[in-house]
Amino acid sequence: MNAGELCSREVITATREMSIREAAQLMRDRHVGSLVVVEGSGDPQKPVGILTDRDIVIEVIAENVGVDEVAVGDVMTYALLKVNVQDSILDTAQRMRARGVRRVPVIEATGELAGILALDDILELLSEELSLLTRATAREAEQEKKKRA
Repeated sequence: MNAGELCSREVITATREMSIREAAQLMRDRHVGSLVVVEGSGDPQKPVGILTDRDIVIEVIAENVGVDEVAVGDVMTYALLKVNVQDSILDTAQRMRARGVRRVPVIEATGELAGILALDDILELLSEELSLLTRATAREAEQEKKKRA
């Protein structure tokens, strides 16, 4: 499986010019903890940064900056880790761990935004795979008991 197969294709995006208040409201309305910041508002969308709820708390709220005084582009993370749709899940997880991030935009070869992949998505996949392995081991024991009975 690769990043393109596992990622969520519904990505909630923002622009650099959007206010922090608008971004926070969008996160609340869409029940997400991050927004992928894209260049412009048309297609194709190319990711240039990411804004997380943590960024808002640490950079705006904790610093006592007015939410209407600052834009997404002032707070977002510019050093954006992006992965390609064909990147393996293992490679993606290793890169996420090395950079200390929980979410990464997934891009096409053209640089266009394809989706977003969260650490939770990878954990869910691994959990399912481990569960299958556990059931295979139990099934093997059952088959052996039947054979010997």
